Amino acid sequence: MRVFGRVCVYCGSSEAAVPTYGPAAYGFGRLLAERGIGVVYGGGSVGLMNQVAQGALDAGGEVVGVIPEKLLALELGRSDLTRLEVVRGMHARKHRMAELSDAFVALPGGYGTFEELFEVTTWTQLEYHRKPVGVLNVEGFYDPLVTFLQRAASDGFIREMHVGLISVEADPEKLLERLAAAELPEVAQWIDSP
Repeated sequence: MRVFGRVCVYCGSSEAAVPTYGPAAYGFGRLLAERGIGVVYGGGSVGLMNQVAQGALDAGGEVVGVIPEKLLALELGRSDLTRLEVVRGMHARKHRMAELSDAFVALPGGYGTFEELFEVTTWTQLEYHRKPVGVLNVEGFYDPLVTFLQRAASDGFIREMHVGLISVEADPEKLLERLAAAELPEVAQWIDSP
């Protein structure tokens, strides 16, 4: 079983139209802090990102924000975090967040959240890192994504051994348990096969 020092959380920087998303994000941040797990996130003080950070801070947890210079004003970077790192751009942001984290979890969000989720999943698939990835499936938000990934696998675009690279759970405690127990395939098992 893995022990996580920090978990990177990806989620929306917008206010959610579904009222349960905010409390779920806050609760997830709080749960991480209560388990002694630090939070790495995008550094903003808006949307679900803010809720995750606030939940962790209210529980006395470590919260590290990583925000690009360009977005510092747009996303209203928080000044009350354990640490706020300001980087040059989005590539530097994603790289730094990955460096600081032992696992990755996506909550509801938009294009940025999806892009970050798929990038770190690809990095895990190719062993650029050996870190598990999951989604907290609040209100079934990620159900269509699960269906889409199953279609991509059945059409031959995702290998069977990689279908489970993204752990999906509606319960945050179960999600952390699955991530801690995740068995990640090694590149050597599949890269040379036809």
